[in-house]
Amino acid sequence: MFVTLIQKEIMHHILSVRFVALLLMCLLLIPLTLSISYRNYQQNLVDYQEAVKLANIEETTVNPKQSLDPEIEVSKLFLKPTPLSVFANGLGDALPSYFGMTRNGITQGPPSMFSAPVSHLLGHLDFLFVVGTVFSLLALLFTFDAVAGERETGTLRVTLANALPRDRFLVGKLVGGYLVFVVPFLVSFLFGLLALVWQGFPLGESEIFPRVLSLTFASLLYIAVFFAIGTVISTYLDSAKTALIVAFTLWVFAVLIIPRVGFLAAKLISPARTSQSVYMEKTAMRDDFDAALSAEKKKIVMEMPADKHGTRIIAGEILNEVDERMKPFEEEYRLKFREHANKLDRDYKRETERQEQLGETLSRITPTSSLIYLATNLTQTGKRKKRNYFQAGERYYDELYRDLFSKIVDNASARSWNPKTDIVKITQPPPLETPTLGETFRQSMVDVLLLCFFAVVLTTVAFLKFFRSDI
Repeated sequence: MFVTLIQKEIMHHILSVRFVALLLMCLLLIPLTLSISYRNYQQNLVDYQEAVKLANIEETTVNPKQSLDPEIEVSKLFLKPTPLSVFANGLGDALPSYFGMTRNGITQGPPSMFSAPVSHLLGHLDFLFVVGTVFSLLALLFTFDAVAGERETGTLRVTLANALPRDRFLVGKLVGGYLVFVVPFLVSFLFGLLALVWQGFPLGESEIFPRVLSLTFASLLYIAVFFAIGTVISTYLDSAKTALIVAFTLWVFAVLIIPRVGFLAAKLISPARTSQSVYMEKTAMRDDFDAALSAEKKKIVMEMPADKHGTRIIAGEILNEVDERMKPFEEEYRLKFREHANKLDRDYKRETERQEQLGETLSRITPTSSLIYLATNLTQTGKRKKRNYFQAGERYYDELYRDLFSKIVDNASARSWNPKTDIVKITQPPPLETPTLGETFRQSMVDVLLLCFFAVVLTTVAFLKFFRSDI
C-alpha cells in the first residue's frame, strides 16, 4: 500500500503541467548557466593574468633614500578568480580587483562590476541563483496542494477510509513528490557538469570535486526545506487556491525580501565608515605630519649661522647637521602616524565586522540566507574569501612597511645613494590562504545546522497538524 501510494504520487506529478515546467527549467537553466559562468570565469582569469603582467611586480625596485610620494602605489595584491565561481559568483565581482600598497595605507582597485555596471543591475544568473530562487518556488508549487487539494476534492477522506495510517500517507506524498523533483534536477546537473568538463573545467581535482559534491547535497537539503514549507501550508489550509497564494507570498518574503532587509536593518542599527573615508583620514593625517616636519626643519635652518649680510650658509656639512637633528622628529612623527593609522584600521574593521555579523544574524531567519552563506563558502566566493583576501592585504602591507616604508626619509636635505646598498626590491605579494573542506564545514556549521533544523522542524509541524486535523 505504501509503495502504491508513492507510485500514485509520482504519476500524479509526472502527468501534471508543473512537471513539464520543472523539466524545462532543469534542462535549460542548469547546463546553460554553468556554461555561461565558466566562460565568464575564463575571461576573468585572462583579465587577472593581464593585470598582473602589466603591474610587473617581479621587477619593481625602490630607493628608500629618495623621496617617495605617499600616495604612489609601489605594489599591488591582485585577486585571482576561483574556478568554483562557476557555481556561485558570490562576492567575486564586488571585491576590489586589487589592493594598492602606499605609504598612506592600502588603496582598493575597482571591482569587476565597475567595467559593466549596467549588466549587474539585473543581478547574477548562476547555479546558486537557480537553486535558491527558481527551484525553491517550484518546490512550493509541487507541495502546496499535497493535502489541501485532496481534502478539497474529497479524495483524502476516501483514501484514509481504507485504514491507511496518516503518517504513511503523508510520507508517501513527500517521498513521491521529492523523487519526481530531484531526479530531473540531478540529471540536468550531471549534464551541466559534463558540459563543464568538455570545456576544460578541472572537476577531477581534489580541491574541487568534494566541494561540488557538498554543494549538491546542500542544494538537495535546501529543496527539502521548501518541500516541508509547502507541506505545512497544505496541511493548515483547506483550499488549494488559498494555499497557492499563501505559498507564493511566503516565498516572496523568505527568498526576496527578508535576506535583504536584514542587512538594511544592520546598517541602521550599527553604521560603519567606508574604506575610502578611512584612507582620506590617513592622507590628511600624513599631510599634517609633513607640514609639522617642514616647520621643524625651517626652525632648525633658521638657527644655523649666517654671514655678515644675514644670509644662511647652507653647505654640505650644515645640511648633514640639519638631517641629523631632524631624525628624532621624523621618527617621532612616523611612530605617531603608524599609531593613528593602526587605530583607524582597528576601528574600521571592528565597525564593519559588527555590522556584517548583525546583518548575517538577522538574515538567517530564512533558509535562503543559510544556503547562500554555505554555498559561497564551499565555492570560495563568500565571506571567508573576502576575509582571507583582506587579511592577506594587511599582511602584505605590514611586510612592505617593515622592508621599505619605515626606511624612507622625507625631509633629508642631502641624500646619499649607493646602488649596491640602497636599492630595495619590492616584497612579493603573499598567496591567499585556501581553507580545507573540513575547515569550511566547521566555519559554516551554523548554516548546515539551520538547514537541517528547518527541514526537521517544519516536517514535524506538518505531521503533527495532519494527525490532529479532521478529515
